Amino acid sequence: MNEEIRETINARNIEFVDLMYTDILGAWHHVTVPTSYFGDKLCASGVGVDGSSVTGFRKVKSGDMVLIPDTSSSFLHPFTDRPTLCVLGDLVDVDAREGFSRDCRYVARKAERHLARTLENKSSLWLPELEFYLFDSLKVDNRTGHAGYEILTCESGAAGYQPREPEHGEHRRGYHAASPEDRFEDIRAEMCAMLQAVGIPVKYHHHEVGPAGQLEIELNFMPLLRAADSVALAKWVIRNLAAQNALVAVFMPKPMYAEAGSGLHYHQYLVDGKGSAFYDGEGDALLSGTGRGYVAGLLKHGRALSAFANPSTNSYKRLVPGFEAPVHLAYSIGNRTAAIRIPGYAQSADNLRVEYRPPDATSNSHLVISAMLMAGLDGIRRGLDPGKPLSRDLFHMDEAELAAIPALPADLGEALDALEEDHEFLLEGGVFTQDLLDAWIDLKREEMREMAERPHPWEYELYMNL
Repeated sequence: MNEEIRETINARNIEFVDLMYTDILGAWHHVTVPTSYFGDKLCASGVGVDGSSVTGFRKVKSGDMVLIPDTSSSFLHPFTDRPTLCVLGDLVDVDAREGFSRDCRYVARKAERHLARTLENKSSLWLPELEFYLFDSLKVDNRTGHAGYEILTCESGAAGYQPREPEHGEHRRGYHAASPEDRFEDIRAEMCAMLQAVGIPVKYHHHEVGPAGQLEIELNFMPLLRAADSVALAKWVIRNLAAQNALVAVFMPKPMYAEAGSGLHYHQYLVDGKGSAFYDGEGDALLSGTGRGYVAGLLKHGRALSAFANPSTNSYKRLVPGFEAPVHLAYSIGNRTAAIRIPGYAQSADNLRVEYRPPDATSNSHLVISAMLMAGLDGIRRGLDPGKPLSRDLFHMDEAELAAIPALPADLGEALDALEEDHEFLLEGGVFTQDLLDAWIDLKREEMREMAERPHPWEYELYMNL
C-alpha cells in the first residue's frame, strides 16, 4: 500500500475500500473490504474472484482468479454513506500470477507498452466526448407476450414526448440550447464537479442536438490507460448522480427513433518531446508521415474496428445517413460527415490531432481505445497512405461517388465478420489475444441471436393484418 493511500485512509477516517473492476463488456463490478483488512499483504496477494460469475471471463471448472489493487488509481467514493475509498484493480490468473488476457485494463497496459516498443519516445493522448440522454423515466418490458418501452421526458415541453420525423435541420434544434429549454445545466455542472473530484479532467459541458434531453460532457486529454479508466468511471458517475436526482442517464447510441443518436468520439494523437507527432506544417491537412500513416490505419481497419467501436445491435440504428454519425470511411478537415475529422481549430505543432467519430458508449473503453491505437500503429508500420482529405459533404454526394468510398458495416453481424477477416493488426505485440477476440465475437453473436428471436413492436404494425 503506497503512502498516499495510507495518509488518505487516516486523514479521512476511511472505513472501507471498494475494489473495482470491469467485465469484458465494460460493466463495473466491485468487492468491498474494511480498512482493517486492506494492508500491504492484501495489496500484494489480492482478493479472490469467481471468474465464472463474471460475463466473458471463465468457465466454472477454472473460475478462480485474483484481483490485485492498483494503488495508483484511488479516489474517494462519491456515493456511499460510510467513508469509502475506491481503488481500481487488475485481474490475474490464480496460478500464473500474470495479467489475464480478458482483463480490459491489461489490454490497455499492453497497448501502451507496444507503442513504446514500436515508436521510441512516443506516447498517446486521448480526449473522449461523452454524449448521453437524461430522461425523467424509462420503463422497459420484455416478458413473453409483453414487450416495449416508454420514455418520459419533460424537457421537450411535455411528459411522454413523442419523437417524430423532423423537418430538414430540425433535429439539430437542441444544440447548445440555453435555459429554460435546457433543464439540465445544473446537474451537468454537478456531474462535471464530481468527475473532477474523482480525478477525471473535464473540458466543458453543453446541451447536445437532441431536444429531449441529449447532453455532452467533453473530457480532456489523458494518456491511454487513464482515458479508458475515465470513460468507464464517468459513465458510472453520471448514472449514479442521475439516479440520485430521480433521472435516468442512457448511453445507448439510438434510444429514440427520429432523434439524434449519441456517439463517443475520440480525439487522439501521438506525442513526443516536440508536441504532436502528427504535425508537419505542410502538405495535406498539415499531417506528418506518422500522422498520415495513423489515419490510413484507422481507415484501413475501420470496418473491423466497428466490432469494438459499435458493438451493439443498437449501434447501427445511429450509423445511418442524415444525422451527424458517419457512415463512410473517409477523413476530412472540419467535416463532420466523415469518419475521421481533423479539427480546423487545432492545427498547430502543439495539438494537431484526429477525431475518430464512429464509436459509441456501448463499447468497452479500454478495448476500443487500444484497438484504435493498434490500427493507427499498423498504418504507420506499413507506410499506408490515406490519400487526399475529403472536401465535400458525404450526405450530398451521388451514389456513384459514394460507392468509391468504403462504408462502415451496416449491422453488428457485418462488423463481426469484418473482425474475423481482419484482426492480425490487433495481435501484434500480444496486445489482443485470439482467446479474447473469440470470446468477444461469441458474446456479441449471442446478443444478435437473442435480438433476432424476439418479435419487435413495429413488426405488429407491419404484419399483424396480413
